[in-house]
Amino acid sequence: MLVPIEIEDKFDVPAEFEIPDLSDLKGAAEAVGPRTFSLVAIYFDTPDLRLAARGITLRRRRGGDDSGWHLKLPKSKGVREEVTHPLTRSTKVVPPELAELVLVYSRGADLVPVAQLDTKRGVTRLMDEHGDILLEIADDRVKGTVFGEPPAVTRWQEVEAELVKGDETILRRVGKRLRKAGAVPAESANKLGRLLGDAIPASPPPPPAGTAGAVVANYFRTQVEALIAHDGPVRRAEDDAVHQARVACRRMRSALRAFKSLVEDTEKLQEELRWLGEVLGEVRDLEVIRARFAGHLDTLDDAMIVGPVRERLGSDLKAKEDEAYGRVREVMSDERYFALLDALDAPLPLTKKAAKPAEGTLEKIADKEWQRVEGRYAAAQAIEDHAEREIAMHDVRKAAKRARYTAEALGMTQAAKRAESVQEVLGLHQDGVVAQQTLAAEADRAREAGEDTFTYGVLAGMEHETAERAHRKFPQVWAKVTA
Repeated sequence: MLVPIEIEDKFDVPAEFEIPDLSDLKGAAEAVGPRTFSLVAIYFDTPDLRLAARGITLRRRRGGDDSGWHLKLPKSKGVREEVTHPLTRSTKVVPPELAELVLVYSRGADLVPVAQLDTKRGVTRLMDEHGDILLEIADDRVKGTVFGEPPAVTRWQEVEAELVKGDETILRRVGKRLRKAGAVPAESANKLGRLLGDAIPASPPPPPAGTAGAVVANYFRTQVEALIAHDGPVRRAEDDAVHQARVACRRMRSALRAFKSLVEDTEKLQEELRWLGEVLGEVRDLEVIRARFAGHLDTLDDAMIVGPVRERLGSDLKAKEDEAYGRVREVMSDERYFALLDALDAPLPLTKKAAKPAEGTLEKIADKEWQRVEGRYAAAQAIEDHAEREIAMHDVRKAAKRARYTAEALGMTQAAKRAESVQEVLGLHQDGVVAQQTLAAEADRAREAGEDTFTYGVLAGMEHETAERAHRKFPQVWAKVTA
């Protein structure tokens, strides 16, 4: 079960710290509590603490109002996504549903108990005039045990303020009141991080700031994190997740190719990113084409829809999409995928040129990528055969996409928009051509089943016009971006 995203502030406090009086806090009608709980949480991780290294906690907790399994995934500063699961009888085996969601981090390694937290919690609630809970303040006295021979025990006190129905204004007010009483912002994002301390693996140091290598490495790391962040949503088939994961793969591969003078020996990594992108692409293409046909059918009069067209272009394509999702989940639970993730975690192998200042070095690379687009367009226009020229224009689109990604990586907004406009209009043409091919295949199946194929012809005509309209528009777009 996916629960609402947590918005919270954590504080370190001195021993025997007391929650200050909050009854007069602006924005709250009353303060209720404290109500006391005893909580026992067993934390699971790989033996080498891969989850903790990412700021992730996976625990089995008894006590309080939310006994059960909790998986907390970092989203941004102060905001975390939590997935819950009912309490199971086993204290040593993680529920498969949660184990799958951390595969992108555990990568097939066993999930074992690594620590236990015994917490005496006092909860004070801030209520509004209707009796709804705005915010909860938890005053925790913690005994932490790291499993080992012998076990290591640590004790401390901390305070956490978490929004329930209130807004962030009241969270700030509570934080100000707590700091005035002696609390300070917590050094650790969670209790487990505080307990494990230096045992958690540290990230490798980044390249020197201001260098070309630092810009490329930071951009690449952003795309790696985007892929990892969408792993769980892809497994849950959430809206747009496959698209975002596929884009991250494409951006990484494009960066490795565009910045090849700064990054070396990445051919194998590029090939693996291409492979994963193709696996994700099968689902994405089916998602897009199914929505595309549904939109077209919604614009037609009922008299124009003959036979079970909606079923073939709707539920039939959805079945194929579901099968493709199954293949994606298999791939994302496979050693090849885990090996790719390990490779993406490693520092980029930078060349000597990467140590040069970013300014000047990277702009030249971006300019070269656009020149590549212009060169491919000139070559395509020199081809007399129509079919071969169309194939060459598809290469122009791919070059424009790479030029766009390169410019975006460097924050060159205008250059990115120029490339995107070329990519977009050529993409519209390509989408129309591919859609016609899909319709022809579906019409063949319908014909073999003895169904009327009239509507497929109507839809094919619509797609043909879409492709032709983009084809006619392209010279204007090209003239504008090269003026």
